Amino acid sequence: MSQPPDKDKQPAPPKLELPRDLEALYANLVRITHSPSEIVIDFAQMLPGAPTAPVKARVLMSPLSAKLFYRALGENLTKFEANFGEIPMPGNSSLAARLFRPPSKDE
Repeated sequence: MSQPPDKDKQPAPPKLELPRDLEALYANLVRITHSPSEIVIDFAQMLPGAPTAPVKARVLMSPLSAKLFYRALGENLTKFEANFGEIPMPGNSSLAARLFRPPSKDE
């Protein structure tokens, strides 16, 4: 006789397959837009003195998937800070202004 399904048992997550030619990208600028049916996340690289920031990757998600991603990212940031300390946030200036400001005379 077969066992009844275990209601508390979660299905195993899918195994991710990484293509051999998958390229890791660095993004220091993200733009998020949305429509009623999707969230669009553009990852770009902003370089000092460059007039534009080329988009290197675009990810489209359903609103539900985006909210689940938001939750998972928050949980992972909490774990990261528990292991390595709080991530400092910039004050009133924008992150881009802090990262790409011209050097002061003292530097």
